[in-house]
Amino acid sequence: MPPAPTSSRRERRVSRRVRLARRRALAIVLVLVVAGVSAYLLTRPGVAEADGAGDPPSAPSSPVATPEPEQPSATPSPTPTAEPAVCDDPALIDALDNGSDADVIAAIGGGDAFREAVASGAAPCIDLTDATRTWVVVNKRNALDPIDYWPTPQAQPSGIRVVSGGGWLRADAAAALDELAAAIVADGVGTLGVDSAFRPYAFQVDLYNGYVASRGQAAADLRSARPGHSEHQTGLAVDVVACDNGCGSHDGFKGTAHAQWLVDNAWRFGFVVRYEDGQTDVTGYSWEPWHLRYLGPELAAAYHDGGYRTLEGFFGLPAAPDYDS
Repeated sequence: MPPAPTSSRRERRVSRRVRLARRRALAIVLVLVVAGVSAYLLTRPGVAEADGAGDPPSAPSSPVATPEPEQPSATPSPTPTAEPAVCDDPALIDALDNGSDADVIAAIGGGDAFREAVASGAAPCIDLTDATRTWVVVNKRNALDPIDYWPTPQAQPSGIRVVSGGGWLRADAAAALDELAAAIVADGVGTLGVDSAFRPYAFQVDLYNGYVASRGQAAADLRSARPGHSEHQTGLAVDVVACDNGCGSHDGFKGTAHAQWLVDNAWRFGFVVRYEDGQTDVTGYSWEPWHLRYLGPELAAAYHDGGYRTLEGFFGLPAAPDYDS
Protein backbone atom coordinates (compact mmCIF):
# COMPACT_ATOMS: atom_id res chain seq x y z
CA MET A 1 0.00 0.00 0.00
CA PRO A 2 1.37 3.47 -0.68
CA PRO A 3 3.07 5.25 2.19
CA ALA A 4 1.08 7.77 4.16
CA PRO A 5 1.66 11.40 3.18
CA THR A 6 3.86 13.52 5.43
CA SER A 7 2.36 16.53 7.30
CA SER A 8 3.93 19.05 4.86
CA ARG A 9 2.22 17.30 1.98
CA ARG A 10 -1.05 17.37 3.85
CA GLU A 11 -0.69 21.09 4.45
CA ARG A 12 0.14 21.73 0.81
CA ARG A 13 -2.86 19.69 -0.31
CA VAL A 14 -5.16 21.52 2.09
CA SER A 15 -3.73 24.87 1.01
CA ARG A 16 -4.20 23.97 -2.67
CA ARG A 17 -7.79 22.89 -2.02
CA VAL A 18 -8.50 26.15 -0.22
CA ARG A 19 -7.07 28.17 -3.08
CA LEU A 20 -9.08 26.22 -5.65
CA ALA A 21 -12.26 26.69 -3.64
CA ARG A 22 -11.60 30.41 -3.38
CA ARG A 23 -10.99 30.67 -7.12
CA ARG A 24 -14.22 28.78 -7.87
CA ALA A 25 -16.14 31.03 -5.51
CA LEU A 26 -14.63 34.14 -7.09
CA ALA A 27 -15.44 32.89 -10.58
CA ILE A 28 -19.04 32.23 -9.60
CA VAL A 29 -19.34 35.70 -8.10
CA LEU A 30 -17.92 37.27 -11.27
CA VAL A 31 -20.33 35.33 -13.46
CA LEU A 32 -23.26 36.41 -11.32
CA VAL A 33 -22.14 40.05 -11.40
CA VAL A 34 -21.70 40.05 -15.19
CA ALA A 35 -25.06 38.37 -15.69
CA GLY A 36 -26.74 40.87 -13.42
CA VAL A 37 -25.20 43.86 -15.18
CA SER A 38 -26.18 42.47 -18.61
CA ALA A 39 -29.75 41.86 -17.50
CA TYR A 40 -29.96 45.35 -16.11
CA LEU A 41 -28.67 46.91 -19.31
CA LEU A 42 -31.06 44.88 -21.43
CA THR A 43 -34.10 45.84 -19.39
CA ARG A 44 -33.13 49.39 -18.54
CA PRO A 45 -35.78 51.81 -19.97
CA GLY A 46 -34.67 53.91 -22.92
CA VAL A 47 -31.48 51.95 -23.62
CA ALA A 48 -31.19 50.55 -27.12
CA GLU A 49 -28.46 49.02 -29.19
CA ALA A 50 -25.83 51.35 -30.54
CA ASP A 51 -26.45 52.51 -34.10
CA GLY A 52 -22.88 51.84 -35.19
CA ALA A 53 -21.79 55.46 -35.08
CA GLY A 54 -20.79 55.48 -31.41
CA ASP A 55 -23.58 57.82 -30.29
CA PRO A 56 -26.42 56.32 -28.26
CA PRO A 57 -29.86 56.67 -29.85
CA SER A 58 -32.36 59.02 -28.28
CA ALA A 59 -34.42 57.44 -25.54
CA PRO A 60 -38.10 56.73 -26.19
CA SER A 61 -40.65 58.76 -24.30
CA SER A 62 -41.90 55.74 -22.37
CA PRO A 63 -40.32 52.45 -21.28
CA VAL A 64 -40.60 49.55 -23.67
CA ALA A 65 -40.89 46.20 -22.00
CA THR A 66 -38.83 43.34 -23.42
CA PRO A 67 -41.32 40.85 -24.83
CA GLU A 68 -41.12 37.30 -23.64
CA PRO A 69 -40.19 34.78 -26.35
CA GLU A 70 -43.17 33.02 -27.83
CA GLN A 71 -43.50 29.37 -26.98
CA PRO A 72 -44.04 27.07 -29.95
CA SER A 73 -47.58 25.80 -30.15
CA ALA A 74 -48.17 22.10 -30.29
CA THR A 75 -50.78 22.60 -33.03
CA PRO A 76 -50.05 25.48 -35.43
CA SER A 77 -52.98 27.84 -35.97
CA PRO A 78 -54.42 27.93 -39.51
CA THR A 79 -53.41 30.95 -41.57
CA PRO A 80 -56.43 33.28 -41.92
CA THR A 81 -57.59 33.80 -45.49
CA ALA A 82 -59.03 37.04 -46.85
CA GLU A 83 -62.67 37.16 -47.82
CA PRO A 84 -63.06 36.61 -51.56
CA ALA A 85 -63.78 39.78 -53.53
CA VAL A 86 -67.34 40.10 -54.79
CA CYS A 87 -66.20 40.24 -58.40
CA ASP A 88 -64.17 37.02 -58.03
CA ASP A 89 -67.31 34.98 -57.35
CA PRO A 90 -67.70 32.48 -60.23
CA ALA A 91 -71.50 32.76 -60.03
CA LEU A 92 -71.32 36.52 -60.50
CA ILE A 93 -68.81 36.25 -63.33
CA ASP A 94 -71.09 33.79 -65.12
CA ALA A 95 -74.15 35.98 -64.53
CA LEU A 96 -72.37 39.06 -65.91
CA ASP A 97 -71.25 37.14 -68.99
CA ASN A 98 -74.34 35.06 -69.69
CA GLY A 99 -77.23 36.02 -67.41
CA SER A 100 -79.89 38.68 -67.09
CA ASP A 101 -79.77 41.74 -64.86
CA ALA A 102 -81.88 39.83 -62.33
CA ASP A 103 -79.33 36.98 -62.41
CA VAL A 104 -76.49 39.40 -61.61
CA ILE A 105 -78.39 40.93 -58.70
CA ALA A 106 -79.26 37.47 -57.35
CA ALA A 107 -75.62 36.34 -57.61
CA ILE A 108 -74.58 39.17 -55.28
CA GLY A 109 -77.33 38.36 -52.81
CA GLY A 110 -80.35 40.46 -53.82
CA GLY A 111 -81.21 44.12 -54.14
CA ASP A 112 -79.92 45.29 -50.76
CA ALA A 113 -76.64 43.39 -51.08
CA PHE A 114 -76.20 44.66 -54.63
CA ARG A 115 -76.70 48.28 -53.57
CA GLU A 116 -74.30 47.90 -50.63
CA ALA A 117 -71.61 46.26 -52.76
CA VAL A 118 -71.81 48.98 -55.41
CA ALA A 119 -72.05 51.93 -53.01
CA SER A 120 -69.13 50.69 -50.89
CA GLY A 121 -66.89 50.13 -53.91
CA ALA A 122 -66.70 46.37 -53.25
CA ALA A 123 -68.05 45.50 -56.72
CA PRO A 124 -66.04 47.42 -59.34
CA CYS A 125 -67.20 44.94 -61.98
CA ILE A 126 -70.69 46.49 -61.81
CA ASP A 127 -70.58 49.33 -64.31
CA LEU A 128 -73.11 52.06 -63.53
CA THR A 129 -72.41 53.65 -66.93
CA ASP A 130 -73.42 50.54 -68.90
CA ALA A 131 -76.54 51.71 -70.75
CA THR A 132 -77.69 48.12 -71.34
CA ARG A 133 -78.25 47.49 -67.62
CA THR A 134 -81.23 48.45 -65.46
CA TRP A 135 -78.83 49.94 -62.90
CA VAL A 136 -77.34 52.46 -65.32
CA VAL A 137 -77.11 55.97 -63.90
CA VAL A 138 -77.36 58.71 -66.52
CA ASN A 139 -77.37 62.27 -65.28
CA LYS A 140 -75.69 65.61 -65.94
CA ARG A 141 -72.30 64.16 -65.01
CA ASN A 142 -72.71 60.78 -66.70
CA ALA A 143 -73.43 60.71 -70.42
CA LEU A 144 -74.46 57.60 -72.30
CA ASP A 145 -71.71 55.67 -74.03
CA PRO A 146 -72.16 55.43 -76.95
CA ILE A 147 -73.77 58.83 -77.09
CA ASP A 148 -76.38 57.61 -79.60
CA TYR A 149 -77.22 54.41 -77.69
CA TRP A 150 -80.37 52.63 -78.85
CA PRO A 151 -81.94 50.04 -76.51
CA THR A 152 -83.09 46.62 -77.76
CA PRO A 153 -85.39 44.80 -77.63
CA GLN A 154 -88.22 47.29 -77.33
CA ALA A 155 -91.96 46.85 -76.94
CA GLN A 156 -95.05 48.99 -76.60
CA PRO A 157 -97.15 48.65 -73.44
CA SER A 158 -100.55 47.25 -74.35
CA GLY A 159 -102.58 47.97 -71.22
CA ILE A 160 -102.16 51.72 -71.02
CA ARG A 161 -103.17 54.54 -73.33
CA VAL A 162 -100.38 56.16 -75.33
CA VAL A 163 -101.09 59.88 -75.52
CA SER A 164 -98.14 60.96 -77.66
CA GLY A 165 -95.19 59.36 -79.33
CA GLY A 166 -94.96 55.64 -79.91
CA GLY A 167 -94.80 54.67 -76.24
CA TRP A 168 -91.88 52.35 -76.90
CA LEU A 169 -89.81 51.12 -73.94
CA ARG A 170 -87.32 48.42 -73.26
CA ALA A 171 -89.36 45.21 -73.32
CA ASP A 172 -89.07 44.45 -69.58
CA ALA A 173 -90.02 48.02 -68.65
CA ALA A 174 -93.04 47.93 -71.02
CA ALA A 175 -94.35 44.72 -69.43
CA ALA A 176 -93.90 46.16 -65.92
CA LEU A 177 -95.74 49.36 -66.91
CA ASP A 178 -98.74 47.32 -68.05
CA GLU A 179 -98.91 45.71 -64.60
CA LEU A 180 -98.61 49.09 -62.87
CA ALA A 181 -101.36 50.63 -65.04
CA ALA A 182 -103.72 47.77 -64.22
CA ALA A 183 -102.99 48.03 -60.48
CA ILE A 184 -103.76 51.75 -60.19
CA VAL A 185 -107.12 51.17 -61.85
CA ALA A 186 -107.81 48.18 -59.59
CA ASP A 187 -107.05 50.32 -56.53
CA GLY A 188 -109.70 52.79 -57.66
CA VAL A 189 -107.32 55.70 -58.08
CA GLY A 190 -107.73 56.35 -61.79
CA THR A 191 -106.21 55.79 -65.18
CA LEU A 192 -102.75 56.62 -66.49
CA GLY A 193 -101.52 57.43 -69.98
CA VAL A 194 -98.06 57.48 -71.54
CA ASP A 195 -97.00 60.96 -72.60
CA SER A 196 -93.37 60.19 -73.45
CA ALA A 197 -91.26 57.04 -73.41
CA PHE A 198 -88.15 56.15 -75.43
CA ARG A 199 -86.50 59.13 -77.15
CA PRO A 200 -83.65 58.61 -79.62
CA TYR A 201 -80.63 60.87 -79.49
CA ALA A 202 -81.72 62.92 -82.52
CA PHE A 203 -85.16 63.51 -80.97
CA GLN A 204 -83.55 64.76 -77.75
CA VAL A 205 -81.43 67.20 -79.76
CA ASP A 206 -84.56 68.84 -81.16
CA LEU A 207 -86.46 68.73 -77.85
CA TYR A 208 -83.66 70.30 -75.81
CA ASN A 209 -82.96 72.98 -78.39
CA GLY A 210 -86.65 73.85 -78.38
CA TYR A 211 -86.59 74.33 -74.59
CA VAL A 212 -83.49 76.51 -74.86
CA ALA A 213 -85.10 78.64 -77.55
CA SER A 214 -88.30 79.15 -75.57
CA ARG A 215 -87.02 79.36 -71.99
CA GLY A 216 -83.27 79.98 -72.12
CA GLN A 217 -80.54 77.45 -71.34
CA ALA A 218 -80.63 77.73 -67.54
CA ALA A 219 -84.38 77.03 -67.41
CA ALA A 220 -84.07 74.34 -70.08
CA ASP A 221 -81.44 72.50 -68.01
CA LEU A 222 -83.89 72.25 -65.11
CA ARG A 223 -86.57 70.62 -67.25
CA SER A 224 -84.90 68.82 -70.14
CA ALA A 225 -81.72 66.75 -70.43
CA ARG A 226 -79.08 67.60 -72.94
CA PRO A 227 -78.69 65.04 -75.75
CA GLY A 228 -76.85 61.96 -74.54
CA HIS A 229 -77.79 62.68 -70.90
CA SER A 230 -81.46 61.69 -71.02
CA GLU A 231 -82.89 58.71 -69.14
CA HIS A 232 -85.51 58.46 -71.89
CA GLN A 233 -82.82 57.35 -74.31
CA THR A 234 -82.21 54.21 -72.22
CA GLY A 235 -85.78 52.96 -72.79
CA LEU A 236 -86.14 52.69 -69.00
CA ALA A 237 -87.93 56.00 -68.35
CA VAL A 238 -91.53 57.00 -69.00
CA ASP A 239 -93.57 60.15 -68.40
CA VAL A 240 -97.18 59.50 -67.41
CA VAL A 241 -100.28 61.68 -67.09
CA ALA A 242 -103.72 61.24 -65.58
CA CYS A 243 -106.34 60.15 -68.10
CA ASP A 244 -109.63 59.91 -66.23
CA ASN A 245 -111.76 62.51 -68.05
CA GLY A 246 -109.42 63.10 -70.92
CA CYS A 247 -105.69 63.20 -70.38
CA GLY A 248 -104.07 66.03 -68.49
CA SER A 249 -100.64 67.62 -68.71
CA HIS A 250 -97.38 67.09 -66.84
CA ASP A 251 -97.84 70.14 -64.65
CA GLY A 252 -101.44 69.13 -63.95
CA PHE A 253 -100.20 65.80 -62.59
CA LYS A 254 -98.70 67.41 -59.48
CA GLY A 255 -100.81 66.95 -56.37
CA THR A 256 -103.10 64.30 -57.88
CA ALA A 257 -104.06 61.02 -56.25
CA HIS A 258 -102.32 59.33 -59.19
CA ALA A 259 -99.01 61.02 -58.29
CA GLN A 260 -99.25 60.00 -54.64
CA TRP A 261 -100.13 56.43 -55.59
CA LEU A 262 -96.97 56.24 -57.68
CA VAL A 263 -94.84 57.43 -54.75
CA ASP A 264 -96.37 54.72 -52.57
CA ASN A 265 -96.68 51.85 -55.02
CA ALA A 266 -94.54 52.21 -58.16
CA TRP A 267 -91.67 50.29 -56.54
CA ARG A 268 -93.84 47.15 -56.41
CA PHE A 269 -93.61 47.04 -60.20
CA GLY A 270 -89.92 47.94 -60.48
CA PHE A 271 -90.31 51.73 -60.92
CA VAL A 272 -89.32 54.72 -58.80
CA VAL A 273 -90.16 58.41 -59.11
CA ARG A 274 -86.78 59.60 -60.33
CA TYR A 275 -86.96 63.36 -59.72
CA GLU A 276 -88.58 64.04 -56.36
CA ASP A 277 -89.49 67.35 -54.81
CA GLY A 278 -86.59 69.02 -52.97
CA GLN A 279 -83.83 66.99 -54.67
CA THR A 280 -82.78 69.46 -57.38
CA ASP A 281 -79.42 70.03 -55.71
CA VAL A 282 -78.67 66.32 -56.25
CA THR A 283 -80.41 65.44 -59.52
CA GLY A 284 -80.17 68.81 -61.27
CA TYR A 285 -83.85 68.71 -62.24
CA SER A 286 -86.98 70.28 -60.82
CA TRP A 287 -89.71 68.09 -59.36
CA GLU A 288 -91.21 65.69 -61.91
CA PRO A 289 -93.78 63.40 -60.25
CA TRP A 290 -94.72 62.06 -63.68
CA HIS A 291 -91.23 60.77 -64.54
CA LEU A 292 -90.88 57.08 -63.69
CA ARG A 293 -87.64 55.17 -63.94
CA TYR A 294 -87.53 51.38 -64.23
CA LEU A 295 -84.94 49.65 -61.99
CA GLY A 296 -86.45 46.19 -61.85
CA PRO A 297 -88.30 44.75 -58.83
CA GLU A 298 -85.22 43.87 -56.73
CA LEU A 299 -83.53 47.27 -56.90
CA ALA A 300 -86.80 49.23 -56.74
CA ALA A 301 -87.70 47.39 -53.51
CA ALA A 302 -84.27 48.15 -52.00
CA TYR A 303 -84.67 51.79 -53.05
CA HIS A 304 -88.10 52.06 -51.42
CA ASP A 305 -87.25 50.11 -48.26
CA GLY A 306 -84.09 52.13 -47.74
CA GLY A 307 -85.95 55.44 -47.97
CA TYR A 308 -83.82 56.71 -50.84
CA ARG A 309 -84.94 59.66 -52.91
CA THR A 310 -82.30 59.78 -55.66
CA LEU A 311 -80.35 57.20 -57.63
CA GLU A 312 -77.21 59.12 -56.80
CA GLY A 313 -77.81 58.59 -53.09
CA PHE A 314 -78.85 54.98 -53.63
CA PHE A 315 -75.58 54.06 -55.30
CA GLY A 316 -73.34 56.37 -53.27
CA LEU A 317 -72.57 58.66 -56.20
CA PRO A 318 -71.78 62.37 -55.99
CA ALA A 319 -74.56 64.85 -56.67
CA ALA A 320 -74.94 65.92 -60.29
CA PRO A 321 -76.71 69.31 -60.23
CA ASP A 322 -74.76 70.72 -63.19
CA TYR A 323 -73.01 69.64 -66.34
CA ASP A 324 -69.23 69.48 -66.29
CA SER A 325 -69.10 71.99 -69.11
